[in-house]
Amino acid sequence: MRVLVVEDERTLAGYIAEGLRGQAMSVDIAYDGDTAIEKLGTACYDVVVLDRDLPGTHGDEVCRRFVSGGGRTRVLMLTAMAAVRERVAGLRLGADDYLGKPFDFEELVARVDALGRRSRPATPPVLSLAGIVLDSAHRRVSRSGRYLSLTHKEFGVLAALIAAAGALVSAEELLRSVWDEHADPFTNAVRMTMFRLRAKLGKPDVIETVPGAGYRIVDPAC
Repeated sequence: MRVLVVEDERTLAGYIAEGLRGQAMSVDIAYDGDTAIEKLGTACYDVVVLDRDLPGTHGDEVCRRFVSGGGRTRVLMLTAMAAVRERVAGLRLGADDYLGKPFDFEELVARVDALGRRSRPATPPVLSLAGIVLDSAHRRVSRSGRYLSLTHKEFGVLAALIAAAGALVSAEELLRSVWDEHADPFTNAVRMTMFRLRAKLGKPDVIETVPGAGYRIVDPAC
């Protein structure tokens, strides 16, 4: 899942971003409304966590412009103004959900997860393919009953491959969905993550590399 955090309080923005990255999400940050509009115009996000009171273009206007353009991205409005009338105003602007500050981080993650599921075709919380069981709700992975300890990037890559159900997933798609805007398209990050992931999954190898095209999960039993 790819998330844009729009928050002018840099410490809070970093805290939210790092916490979401810890949930195997790809996260970009904008510190003002103008930058948010620019990023929303150049990248595809599943969820935008949008502070309402922003410098530059106000959060209300960011939401209004973005929603009027259509698209599948969901908006979670985040603000210190938690009165009922403020929540209603935010939702009427087109926000999908509203969370007041201060907030519980676990609730923020749960709301982002829920909005992310609404932004794309429904994916079961537990995925299974080629003897691998991936539980996205509890961040657990096992193969043939053996639990695996994966990094956030390894988990995200494996989730993308299993969700593709045997279809090819390009390195560029993985960079967009698992890393963030700072990922170098010429980096070997995907290749190295695949190398480590293969080692942890063990034999027989279930990740197939198709040169120049991408990666996919193959079931050795088929």
